[in-house]
Amino acid sequence: MKVYKIKADDGAGKPKVEYRAELNDEQYRVVTEADGPCLVLAGAGSGKTRTVVYRVAHLLEQGIPAQQILLLTFTNKAAREMITRVESLLHNYPEGLWAGTYHHIANRILRKYAKVIDYESNFNILDSEDSRSLIKMTVKELEIDATQKRFPSAAVLQDLISYSRNSGKELEDVILQRHPRWIELLDKIQSVANLYDKKKKSANVMDFDDLLVNWLRLLKEAESVRRKLAEQFRYILVDEYQDSNHLQAQIIRLLASHHGNVLVVGDDAQSIYSFRAADIDNILEFPQLFPDSKTFKMETNYRSTPDILRLANDVIANNQRQFVKELRSVKKQLAKPQVVTCGSPRQEAQFITSLMLQLRDEGVPLNEMAVLFRAAHHSQVLEMELNKKDIPYEYRGGVRFFERAHIKDVVAFLKLVHNVKDDISWTRVLSLQVGVGPVTAERIIETVKNSHLTGPDDLANIDISSVLSAKAATGWQNLQRIFLALHKERDWESPAVLVRAVCRSEYRNYLEMQYPDWSDRLEDLEQLALFAESYDSTGAFISEVTLQEGFGVTKGQVDNYDDERVVLTTIHQAKGLEWKVVFVMNLVNNAFPNQRALHEEGGLEEERRLFYVAVTRAQDQLYLSYPVTDNYDGYLNEVSTFVRELNESHFEEARVSLGGDKFQEEIIEVDEEGNRSSWLPRIEDL
Repeated sequence: MKVYKIKADDGAGKPKVEYRAELNDEQYRVVTEADGPCLVLAGAGSGKTRTVVYRVAHLLEQGIPAQQILLLTFTNKAAREMITRVESLLHNYPEGLWAGTYHHIANRILRKYAKVIDYESNFNILDSEDSRSLIKMTVKELEIDATQKRFPSAAVLQDLISYSRNSGKELEDVILQRHPRWIELLDKIQSVANLYDKKKKSANVMDFDDLLVNWLRLLKEAESVRRKLAEQFRYILVDEYQDSNHLQAQIIRLLASHHGNVLVVGDDAQSIYSFRAADIDNILEFPQLFPDSKTFKMETNYRSTPDILRLANDVIANNQRQFVKELRSVKKQLAKPQVVTCGSPRQEAQFITSLMLQLRDEGVPLNEMAVLFRAAHHSQVLEMELNKKDIPYEYRGGVRFFERAHIKDVVAFLKLVHNVKDDISWTRVLSLQVGVGPVTAERIIETVKNSHLTGPDDLANIDISSVLSAKAATGWQNLQRIFLALHKERDWESPAVLVRAVCRSEYRNYLEMQYPDWSDRLEDLEQLALFAESYDSTGAFISEVTLQEGFGVTKGQVDNYDDERVVLTTIHQAKGLEWKVVFVMNLVNNAFPNQRALHEEGGLEEERRLFYVAVTRAQDQLYLSYPVTDNYDGYLNEVSTFVRELNESHFEEARVSLGGDKFQEEIIEVDEEGNRSSWLPRIEDL
């Protein structure tokens, strides 16, 4: 047998890292001077990850044992990438270094100290699906009868309980904030939360939130353990600190209580996850929480052109609660961002897709282009236009518009209006009802078939009570109320009227009880109704929607471009990513900024930070577009507050017009003195 011997590599004889030559001045200061409590304000594209990696390498080269360094990240992928890069720099794997997500590190620590908080060290961890299953069991054990009055689904209960724990808010306050109509259910929801906790404890299991809750509890209640861990972790580095929540910030403070060497890296201008319980005050108040702290600013940007950064700085300057930063580019000037005025959402989609094809012909790969939007339903018209032009696209962080469950639900109701014999649609709408399982659904469908229905007028008057159990009868009554809402409209050939009737019916309650993001889904359905307004008949509308469902990654003229796909994504999903060309669409008030966000404390400033994130995803070209009217009834939109706040000298204005068979773009440029010039055109045929 052949034996291969591998010589151990201890890094001896390897060249030291040339920090001065490999880092800019801002990065170098952080890497070499960041002892004690330090806040690093790392602007977009400023080399944040590089700086953290070099800081870890520098500490190891200074003789700090790896096991005395704790690196906390928000994804395990980020931790692995950083460790790999440290190894590459030092030519040696940093054995013993503690690196990973808060939950990953919590798991390691709790395995060792579980008995201190009355757990066994062999505790299991519930994933999200396990957690929902246990909540369902809890609801059943408490004998909460969801059939008499709809009760929140396990997914919604899980979301409420999780947000309460991570934000440090009482469950009552969370319900008042998110679902004020449910305050009458508070006692039952609290009972579910309490029993859920007891069940986990008795089964020696923890969910993801428990890992943080119990880590914090361990640090607070076991002084000897806190002291031991605080003494062990001589240097603590925290990535993406602007996204930390109430629990995580407390954990960091306790771990840093001995040595005080805590380096938090983040950008308050990119704090956009309050809906997940992220608390921007953690980063904004860091200098107050650590009075002797040092603050470093990283403002040199390697991603975007100077023109794009001028606009980005312009955007965020309007926020009051922030650390002021001024991003500076190392790249050459290329082209000013454009603010593009379109006649309608369809024209906006035509503009974007036409320019994509032109840019592709000029050598920009499709996968170097992205379209960003505030909410998922904003992409609906664009998706149709992409399909029409055979442009393949990848939808990030979600499902294509016409494939979403709630869209399919409402379409199923309209299909029954159009064809009462549609077994598949009957199966779908029955599956939404409490107490109606597959067997009962089959029995109902068979009975309905034998009722000889002649049209939609009969839907609200079917009597099948004789074949239903008590629970199934409640579900059937809920369904009948939806049919009754449709029957009251009696406008069977107006699909928009029917969509809105379903949304006002019992189905709205179903959405709120079933989904944590129910209000976003209602917005999707209003977009569906607006789309439906352009159809003269329910049948034509259903046909078009069904055809749209059938589109996958399109084939056709783009087959020669291999796997290149344009990226469609919400801005939240785009954070941390970048593309050569970025389109930010539907920049109108009530869409972006989002109307709901404006009613929340700090909502406008978070919306503006979200816009800032969108702008700073662009490397070379940035297009900000908005429709003057909606597609259907000519309602006039108001351009987004964020666009109106921009300095006119920092962008080019463009108007898109359809004339004859030509698609024209008029560029209007404003110089520093406010003088305007224009020329025609740049975009050719549709």
